[in-house]
Amino acid sequence: MTVQDHSGIRARPQAGMSARAKAGLVLLGFLVVAGALLFTEHQAHMLGLLVWLPLIACPLMHIFMHGGHGHHRGAGPNDQRSV
Repeated sequence: MTVQDHSGIRARPQAGMSARAKAGLVLLGFLVVAGALLFTEHQAHMLGLLVWLPLIACPLMHIFMHGGHGHHRGAGPNDQRSV
């Protein structure tokens, strides 16, 4: 048989942030600083690419946003699905 401790003492939860949460905040801060530096260093290139954004956005919207039209769902008036 094993000896069990029945003293009733429970461990208290640690106060503060976990290591994972701290690492997430550090990563977020790093990404913000890196993004700001990249934008300031390559501002002319990025603003020049904004001209092409509508041309690129149109095909992407057609590919990814046409799911709401009911295509290939079989929801027509003659649908004989059982509920």
